[in-house]
Amino acid sequence: MNTFIWLLLALIMVLAVGVFLWPSLRRQKAKKTGTETLPRPQFMEEIAEELSLTVPVAPENQVQHLPEPQLPHSYGVDRLTLMARDPHWLYAYWEITATKQDEFVRNYGPEAWSSTHPVLRVYDVTGVDFNGSNAKGFLDITLSDDIESWNIEVREPDRSFCVDLGRMFQDGRFITLLRSNVANTPRASLSDRPDEEWMWIEGLYRTLGKFQYGVSSPMLTEELSLKAGKLPLEISSPGNWHPGSEK
Repeated sequence: MNTFIWLLLALIMVLAVGVFLWPSLRRQKAKKTGTETLPRPQFMEEIAEELSLTVPVAPENQVQHLPEPQLPHSYGVDRLTLMARDPHWLYAYWEITATKQDEFVRNYGPEAWSSTHPVLRVYDVTGVDFNGSNAKGFLDITLSDDIESWNIEVREPDRSFCVDLGRMFQDGRFITLLRSNVANTPRASLSDRPDEEWMWIEGLYRTLGKFQYGVSSPMLTEELSLKAGKLPLEISSPGNWHPGSEK
């Protein structure tokens, strides 16, 4: 029995010694074979800084300002446009290209352009199919070469007009360069056809005649006053016309 106990104690001591000596023996073995286990690396903490976007600013003297778009001075197209401004006035604007000038010089000589002056010829073409020579009358307006538009006083309401832009020679010859469209001046008086669709205020103009008129036009004042011999109440007169030269 004692022998068994001593053997058990000896075995325990051997195991205890083996436990303490095993790491040392393992390191020595690793050194011999070159496979020593390195200690695990320790990770270092990193802190990322906040990113910021910096846009370079150019100096004021280097800043480029884009020009504002503008309408072209000319379009490179020969044209003459006529419009009615009111019953007594027309408005014309035009463009003559270098090609048209060269054509005139080829046809009439190298000094033709400089020896002539521009003229705006206004035709009264009311009631006719205008062909250039059958107008009821015409009016010549002398211009300068740097003019590109003109207001034309015709003093003729409710009529049709056409305009030629050309060059006048010293001997009176007129050569047409451009011809406009036909423009009609509006009426300068009330229509001779009373409109039955107008609202009528009962009794407002009962003493001014049997016809019913719209009251929005200032010309109503003059015509009604001529018929009735007086002006309606609360309607102001458009003004008095001063006598002038007639066409």
